[in-house]
Amino acid sequence: MSQLINNFPADGVVTINRVILKPEYTIDDLQERVAVLCENVKTYHSDTGFVGGFVALNSGSVSNEGSTIGQAVESPMKDKEALIITFWNSFDEHEASHQSETFQPLFQQVLELCENGNEEIAYEMLWSGAAYDPEQARAAREAKETHAA
Repeated sequence: MSQLINNFPADGVVTINRVILKPEYTIDDLQERVAVLCENVKTYHSDTGFVGGFVALNSGSVSNEGSTIGQAVESPMKDKEALIITFWNSFDEHEASHQSETFQPLFQQVLELCENGNEEIAYEMLWSGAAYDPEQARAAREAKETHAA
């Protein structure tokens, strides 16, 4: 496995929260509350298992090249759905972070925005990797052409 997230252990845990905004809230509301929550996690859990994370917003684009379930033009969840993805050394350390007195009030403020409640799924990392730089990509193509069966 090649590291994409610096210092993320090969046996680390990835957690994913799917947020669907209630109609009365905006992306700005989500960004503000999640930023405060993420700052808390970085401050209080960087030395107790937190490795990194990111938040991604549904852009509405649907890949017709990568989808096999029809030819949608735009996702109906555009600007309503976000994924909060975090990387942890272990599931136990993740769970302990949620029990923190500083975390819970901020977490509840994010949950107020959620139409779908919350379900946070933990995943074991199987693979991650960064793109090749141009020289590595050229060498990889040459190797495929020379040695591919």
